[in-house]
Amino acid sequence: MTRDQNGTWEMETNDNFEGYMKALDIDFATRKIAIRLHQTKIIEQDGDNFKTKTNSTFRNYDLDFTVGVEFDEYTKGLDNRNVKSLVTWEGDVLVCVQKGEKENRGWRQWVEGDKLHLKLTCGDQVCYQVFKKK
Repeated sequence: MTRDQNGTWEMETNDNFEGYMKALDIDFATRKIAIRLHQTKIIEQDGDNFKTKTNSTFRNYDLDFTVGVEFDEYTKGLDNRNVKSLVTWEGDVLVCVQKGEKENRGWRQWVEGDKLHLKLTCGDQVCYQVFKKK
């Protein structure tokens, strides 16, 4: 594994995305659209500074952060909540804890070979996504 996550990543798999969205209380119609989307993730990394864009034909989401620095995040276009987010390294894995209305919320992201792995958690639901480097 490597800490270098730079690049453009195309979604290959998206397991249990609907369960994850249900845990976030995302409405039925939005869930039905979102599970059919193909996402592209663009990551610009300079050391511990990240600029990320997750793009699809339905919605785009930008997130900029510095590892080890807690920040206020508004999950606009996702579940539209305010959370306190903190991203840290656990070895070569980025780990984000999001504190707010929902328990056990966050994500883990890492690179193995030409694949970016993302595990999204909310409550007892886990969504596992895999992206291939473009």
